[in-house]
Amino acid sequence: MIDTVSLPRNDELAGQFELLADLMEIEGADAFRISAYRKAAARIRETPVPVAKLALEGKAKELAGIGKTIEGKIVEVVNDGEVHALTKRKEAVPAELASFLRLPGVGPKTVRRMWLDLGITTVGALQAAAEAGALRELDGVGAKLEERILEALAKPQATDGPRRTLLGSALPRLDDAVAALRAHPAAIAVDAAGSARRGRETVRDLDVIASATDPDALIEAFCSLPWVVSVEAKGHTKATVVSQDGLKVDLRVVPHESYGNLLQHFTGSKEHNVALREDAVRRGLSVSEYGVTEVESGVTHAFASEAEVYRFLGYDWIAPELRENLGELEAARNGELPALVVEKDLRGDLHTHTTWSDGKDTLEAMVAKAVARGYDYYAICDHSQRLRDGGFEGQAAAIEALDATVPLRLLRGVEANIRADGTVDVPDEVLAQLDWVVASLHHGFDKSPTERILAAMENPYVDCIGHPTGRKIGKRAPADVDIERLVEKALETGTFLEINAQPDRLDLSDVHARAAREAGLKLVIDSDGHSIGALDYVALGVAQARRAWLTKADVVNTHTWKQIEAMRKKRA
Repeated sequence: MIDTVSLPRNDELAGQFELLADLMEIEGADAFRISAYRKAAARIRETPVPVAKLALEGKAKELAGIGKTIEGKIVEVVNDGEVHALTKRKEAVPAELASFLRLPGVGPKTVRRMWLDLGITTVGALQAAAEAGALRELDGVGAKLEERILEALAKPQATDGPRRTLLGSALPRLDDAVAALRAHPAAIAVDAAGSARRGRETVRDLDVIASATDPDALIEAFCSLPWVVSVEAKGHTKATVVSQDGLKVDLRVVPHESYGNLLQHFTGSKEHNVALREDAVRRGLSVSEYGVTEVESGVTHAFASEAEVYRFLGYDWIAPELRENLGELEAARNGELPALVVEKDLRGDLHTHTTWSDGKDTLEAMVAKAVARGYDYYAICDHSQRLRDGGFEGQAAAIEALDATVPLRLLRGVEANIRADGTVDVPDEVLAQLDWVVASLHHGFDKSPTERILAAMENPYVDCIGHPTGRKIGKRAPADVDIERLVEKALETGTFLEINAQPDRLDLSDVHARAAREAGLKLVIDSDGHSIGALDYVALGVAQARRAWLTKADVVNTHTWKQIEAMRKKRA
């Protein structure tokens, strides 16, 4: 029997393949192989069972994106601690160079020039070169990019790997833990807490709060969940385990009469809870995770629900996503909290892809999933460059034929590229035939991104700007985009901005989305789905919108298609 505890975790395996891909990209290796390693890493991260165990059993190659060759490399990690190809690459390419790729505006070709032309191999050497003005000597860098690199290096852990996990990667594990514990006969109440419950774009650890008739039995069940690879702590009221994907999950069990207090305490951000306690102190109360104590009398009030905690303290119940001390306490005391948008409010998805471009699933499969989600309309927005040479016409015929057979309106759309001069890469006569046009930056993020987006908004056929800052959380910093100017131009031209729900994008950020809302701009929540499973990403986009205080009325695709046509810019 294979001892899974001693095997490398999925996150460790994925990290090796990601580093291998980074070093190969810097070296200028074959793009196909690089892509294969990245896809394998993504598949390994999202697989709920130990992939190393599958590889030893000869079953890993049954996973999509992992063939016999990569399965063999996984076995190399089990046997020798590292993929052999990675060991060789690290001898040829300094491994610290991979961290440079997380700096704004820095791609593999630039890193290669830094290495080969200037001999830079460490973060310290990079900073010294930037401070001396040496980077601007490289073709394509320039003084502005050099300045941005210095600004990024001045921030803590600027080139470290992401110490937090994407919300979209962590939620399946958290949901599984909550569901398993709720099904246990000893459970009274079980809920997620922490930053994941607040919908933060990344999380560090996962928190679960519970009450039970037999706490020891519930904790034992928690420590025995099939995905647990190690138990870091275990007591009568709490336990900490580590999952196969490297996530640390904490469980705390409290008497049910204090359940609301504990859930509130471990959900609210530090800033929210400090402000809550400070306000309570001014009123002669002391708030802890176990109750609210009247300081003068010493009487402690414990509550089984969060709503009771907030009510006793003089507030309306505050949605978890708002608990950041950004005005929610005052609004809750004055009865002015917004009715936040919820996922079921969405009537359609206005940015999705199929195998007509780089999607993983067919038009028919994607539409079937949209029907299952209960949408009224659904836009197919494949990448423009993949639809040339007859692709637009062929896809149009396929959409028209399918539209007659499904109980929702199919919208023929496109995701067009914004060029260096701000024009989009699809002729106006083609755009005029489409129902919905998304325009996005996909390259040259350091080359006047604000001006290019502003120019694209002037196009009468561009309905929405996709993932406006182009960020990839933990991998690529957002472009230096002036969001205020974008919002002003969007209002002027009748263009919408997108909250892209891809787990590593969530772009616009919650801060930018709130600023847009306060300026009066409606936003679109899109999945940018490239597979049927990815259509469910809209839940992450909705969480982002809720953190931004958005209501149903603030979101474009909570409206009917007829209403959207009336709201958007008038076409030429």
